[in-house]
Amino acid sequence: MNFAALSSTPIVKPRINNQITAPELRVIGEQGENLGVMSRDEAIKLARPDAGIDLIEISAQAKPPVARLMSYDKFRYDEEKRIKKERLAQKSAAMKAVQITAKAAHNDLMVKVRQVEKFFAQGHPVEVVMRLRGREKRNKDWAMEKLLEFLRLIPVEYKKLNEPRFLGNGPAVQIAKK
Repeated sequence: MNFAALSSTPIVKPRINNQITAPELRVIGEQGENLGVMSRDEAIKLARPDAGIDLIEISAQAKPPVARLMSYDKFRYDEEKRIKKERLAQKSAAMKAVQITAKAAHNDLMVKVRQVEKFFAQGHPVEVVMRLRGREKRNKDWAMEKLLEFLRLIPVEYKKLNEPRFLGNGPAVQIAKK
């Protein structure tokens, strides 16, 4: 499976063994122990590609660059797993939507309030959309007041991500827990 195509950040292939160009490297051993700063040639001699132990440049920007002795396949697997976990974490903060109507009874609105609270507890921002029908669409001020009344029912402290705006079917606002 090509994980580079799935993620938004491209996987940068690290330099391994003879591809490393830095004259000096800080080398980390197979068990994570610091072997110290050494020349590139000394570090490459520690690598055993035939045994599956490569010298992998972990941080090229550091002074001196950091390289680690480990299996390149294991390194690539760990990187793909880390990127996949980050991508799932981004998806979990997706916007949730709650639809209400202008003529809904108080109890129906309270059900929607509990739904908003549940989404906040899970860490999601919420878009509250009021659907209007027929002639209700003409009275925008009334619809906006009904939306604000619903927002006042929410007991959890929240912030408006944007001001209420009128969409095609009625007003909408995006809110998130403070």
